[in-house]
Amino acid sequence: MSKTVVIDPVTRIEGHAKISVYLDDAGEVENARFHVVEFRGFEKFCEGRPMFEMAGITARICGICPVSHLLASAKTGDKILAVQVPPAGEKLRRMMNLAQLTQSHALSFFHLSSPDFLIGWDSDPAKRNVFGLIESDPDLARSGIRLRQFGQTIIEILGAKKIHAAWAVPGGVRSPLSEEGRTWIKDRLPESKTTAENALVLFKDLLDSHFTDEVDAFGKFPSLFMSLVAENGNWEHYGGHLRFIDSDGNIVADHLSEDHYQEFLGEAVENWSYLKFPYYKPLGYPNGIYRVGPLARLNTCDRIGTPEANRELQEFRDRAGGRVATSSFFYHYARLIEIIACLEEIEHLVNDPDVVSSRVRATAGINNLEAIGVSEAPRGTLFHHYNVDENGLIEKVNLIIATGQNNLAMNKTVTQIAKHYIHGNEIPEGLLNRVEAGIRAYDPCLSCSTHAVGQMPLQVQLIRPDGSIANEVFRN
Repeated sequence: MSKTVVIDPVTRIEGHAKISVYLDDAGEVENARFHVVEFRGFEKFCEGRPMFEMAGITARICGICPVSHLLASAKTGDKILAVQVPPAGEKLRRMMNLAQLTQSHALSFFHLSSPDFLIGWDSDPAKRNVFGLIESDPDLARSGIRLRQFGQTIIEILGAKKIHAAWAVPGGVRSPLSEEGRTWIKDRLPESKTTAENALVLFKDLLDSHFTDEVDAFGKFPSLFMSLVAENGNWEHYGGHLRFIDSDGNIVADHLSEDHYQEFLGEAVENWSYLKFPYYKPLGYPNGIYRVGPLARLNTCDRIGTPEANRELQEFRDRAGGRVATSSFFYHYARLIEIIACLEEIEHLVNDPDVVSSRVRATAGINNLEAIGVSEAPRGTLFHHYNVDENGLIEKVNLIIATGQNNLAMNKTVTQIAKHYIHGNEIPEGLLNRVEAGIRAYDPCLSCSTHAVGQMPLQVQLIRPDGSIANEVFRN
């Protein structure tokens, strides 16, 4: 008899979700779905707030990537004020975003995903976590924790808080980098670089020896990829313009402005998830599937722009067999390369005299009533779209989150993995973990994407072919 297998909750991700795997009478997978079951409401309760408060408010959407919302919101505010941010302000914003990418990618690789790689997909779930990693490889775990600490401390040095620092504001930032902070960053850079380099060597060794099956099965399919790129085609995380590239390496659209995102991005909805399904409008829904995030950024850029990361990007492309890597398992690989790029960029910026300049902010009144800001969050491209009245009070907000933009791809990925690994009604826990791991490859941030309210209990359902529930178990 056909049945549904529900993985609920998906573990080692930020937020709450579940996966349903639908089996036919023979026990073969017909379909799989990634359900986001949290309530979405942040845009609505921002209405009526002063525009100047939005950077601080939206940073509180999430404790993992507050900097991403802080910067996207501040950039939107820049446009409403119609000001040019002083060079020192832009460079400091860039430094904070690089630190955010570093700490978030370190969290994803060392804390959330490496237990699968190093302890094993089929290992005891009680050990398959960061505590098991600490027990099995304490040096690696410690270095990963310290790498994340490096990024978080830069955020704290700049914004006075590691989490929810209301430091970037419309027009620039509140304060420059102190000489004491500058010295700390310089002193800790060598250790952080060594950790990132060692992790990359480790992961490449695992690719060579263990992960051929995962590379082929974990979300390997054609799609578009989108990210910001610099005017010269270099890897970008803060400025530049938007580019779409296809799986064959063809640039589909280039020099796109976030100001016109509604012309090329649509947002579909399904009745089984609170997470929207953005798509590339010219191809329609769902054919306009595209991916964002570290894999997309490496696929869309022509080069990184820093020496070591450029070399690693070339090897990345050699391993992928061309300009574009289509396997979502390579998201893990791309994160490690981006950490190296971030550390190289931080080293360049920390030696720039502008970062200690006191001219970090431009001021003005309300000059535009609508604006769109964009920035690259760790998980991908982030849009903030505000409408304000003449007093700067928010009338409407739309946030397009990276995790949402990967939604079509995540659903396609869990279906592909389930079809590859699950055959028959007896399903070992390790195989279900591989389905979960397809979601962890994207490192989704569900608080950002759905703006969570409350706590979701564990719920497992067995569903008959007629849709009735055969059995149901709850754990609060």
